[in-house]
Amino acid sequence: MVSFALSFALGVWYLQQMEALPTLPLYWPLALLCLLLPRSLPHLLRHVLMLSCAALLGFCHAAFIAQLHLHASLPDEWQGRNITLTGVVAEMPRLQERGQRFAFDVEHVETQGAIVPPRIQLSSYQTDDRPEPDFHAGERWRFTVRLKQPHSTRNPYTTDFEVWALERNIGATGYIYNKAEPQRIDATVYKPAYLVERIRESLRKRFHETLQDAPYAGILVALAIGDQASITQDEWRLFTRTGVNHLMSISGLHITLLASMFFGLTYWLWRRSTRLTLHLPARKAAALVGVAVALAYSLISGFEIPAQRTFYMLSTFAAMLLLSRNVSPAQMLSAALLVVLLLDPWAVLAPGFWLSFGAVALIFYVSANRLGRPHWLKEYGKVQWAMTIGLIPPLLALFQQLSLVSPLANAFAIPLVSLLVVPLTLLGTLPGFDWTLHLAHYAMTFCMALLRLLDGLPVSVWTQHAPPVWAIASGMLGALWILAPHGFPMRAFGPLLLLPMFIIEPVTPPSGSARLWIFDVGQGLAVAVQTQHHALLFDTGPDYAGEADSGNRILVPALRGLGVTHLDTLVLSHGDIDHIGGTGSVLQAIPTDRTLTSIDAEDSRLAGIPDTDACRDGMRWDWDGIQFEVLSPPESPSTKRHDNDQSCVISIGAGERHVLLTGDIEKAAEEGLLLQHPGELGADLLIAPHHGSRSSSSLPFVTAVSPQYVVFTAGYRNRFHHPHPDVVSRYRKQGINILRSDLHGAISVDLRPDGIDVDPYRQSHRRYWSRMY
Repeated sequence: MVSFALSFALGVWYLQQMEALPTLPLYWPLALLCLLLPRSLPHLLRHVLMLSCAALLGFCHAAFIAQLHLHASLPDEWQGRNITLTGVVAEMPRLQERGQRFAFDVEHVETQGAIVPPRIQLSSYQTDDRPEPDFHAGERWRFTVRLKQPHSTRNPYTTDFEVWALERNIGATGYIYNKAEPQRIDATVYKPAYLVERIRESLRKRFHETLQDAPYAGILVALAIGDQASITQDEWRLFTRTGVNHLMSISGLHITLLASMFFGLTYWLWRRSTRLTLHLPARKAAALVGVAVALAYSLISGFEIPAQRTFYMLSTFAAMLLLSRNVSPAQMLSAALLVVLLLDPWAVLAPGFWLSFGAVALIFYVSANRLGRPHWLKEYGKVQWAMTIGLIPPLLALFQQLSLVSPLANAFAIPLVSLLVVPLTLLGTLPGFDWTLHLAHYAMTFCMALLRLLDGLPVSVWTQHAPPVWAIASGMLGALWILAPHGFPMRAFGPLLLLPMFIIEPVTPPSGSARLWIFDVGQGLAVAVQTQHHALLFDTGPDYAGEADSGNRILVPALRGLGVTHLDTLVLSHGDIDHIGGTGSVLQAIPTDRTLTSIDAEDSRLAGIPDTDACRDGMRWDWDGIQFEVLSPPESPSTKRHDNDQSCVISIGAGERHVLLTGDIEKAAEEGLLLQHPGELGADLLIAPHHGSRSSSSLPFVTAVSPQYVVFTAGYRNRFHHPHPDVVSRYRKQGINILRSDLHGAISVDLRPDGIDVDPYRQSHRRYWSRMY
């Protein structure tokens, strides 16, 4: 069972790494015949055939499900057009800064000829002249919408929205067209999935009404119904830095403890009735009740991966108990693994999948099949030690950081949250028990105070680059070696196998060369420049809705994964929000020596940014044989300039090869550059001024730069229609290669004295779900 499940998972994982889906023969399910292999075959041959067929089954099953989901997509010709349709709000709406977002099940399309996937994701936006209607799960509505195909920014070490949408069978995203009045047709559609979502929504509303402005109400909502959007960005940062983030959502531990409580209560009551016990043994009745409670809690919590894994494991345990059969912990975990991947083949791409199954496997590794039963406190300490050591490799691989205070934080947070906060919170979901929510909040407040004390220690988090694959494998082997039972030979050798993850650093460009990353941040700009011993970030991209920005969503994880843990210089070209929106998040996470900007020193947009210097024409510096020169804005402009024309313009050179970063300059600033630096504008790669707007990239400027490549940094189907078709045509007529962040993703550039190489991330890291343009 164990080897079969692992081979099946390997096949599923391999399919998710492919650039294109294979064509499956109709007879692929015949691989199931491997289960009927005769036992007369040699043991080794039978085992190899069984595992090979398991991997093939996993591969084919994942491909089959992917084909079904990819079939439900929005045709190109219906992107951005008004479509009138009727359907049902399929989930609890998520609250946004100026509206709501929710999945919508399409029942009927009224627009003639329009083809719409059966499930889409819609956003609503409130305007000053039209208040937004209240949308609730399970309601049937008639909308006029504008849709587009799911599109994700593509950057290293960041999440991929396209596969997230594919996993949830969302074939299009869009918004409700606010010039057409939405019409609610039915208040309630009686379908089990919708009713569960309606219950979740009503619980969220009750929690907020009861706790009102209590600072940690969102955490209690997340613990009760799995609405992690209720937790603020600052709170998530605290949980991650102290290593308790697994407790602040619906975890397997919470579900197991709740099911165990009801198991024990049912067993205690049932065995007191002779009649009931003769009809069904108390242990079996208690197992059924425990599984029912686990299912209820899992459904209310949104049925995410940790909840699924726990429910399937408990179900396996209950099934074996009802059948009077023994099952090992490894077999229970393997059964849960198989069921999760059968229902959701994309689960192997989620960090939570590996952490969830890995954590439980570690618990079994250090506690199962041991002689004798140690004291519960010693057992608890052993499990905490296993989590601390065993999760080092996956945490460095997935997040490039470790909490150094995690053992101490979990020592008090696990009993406090799991045994006090969660039970009180769940009790508060029952009518008449709202008062327990206040008790849960008091306990949560105490827990948060302790966590903030730990986070304030001088060294609470270790951050670094992403280790190479071989170092992660070595670290996993070392962790298992350290955690092996007493008597295992050479256990002291285990820490040596952990070392490569920490000491093998990413290869930096050689002296005289530089590597640039032009990030795909949507409608905005962010460019990282790395030399042998230095790093610069030019702009920080846009601010998104709520607490999300390009800094915390893209730049910090990408830079950390690439090995940039320190910035020598941050350049803020000018004050537009699509260029400085992620600044706060970047400065909070990455130490930065100095900031260059054209923004006035007294400007409120620089509040909280220390050590700023004016970015002015004539500034020059050399890093590891790479020359940096600021070409604009001038020291004393002759006339008052538009904010865009105040953008810092920097030329980066490796010998005779150059890259020109232009910010948002327009034609006036371009004319100034042609006058002040007539012979210094030539470049091999140009970041197109102002995202390719019509007010920039004048013909004289394009001719003077004469780049081999031009990169347009713009959002997919953005409302400004950047880059303008006339501008794109102007570059194309000059024989210049066109690259676009919205179509090609992040673009890696290797700048050397002997040439320049570009690598579009969407092409080099293509997956079968990635849309190629």
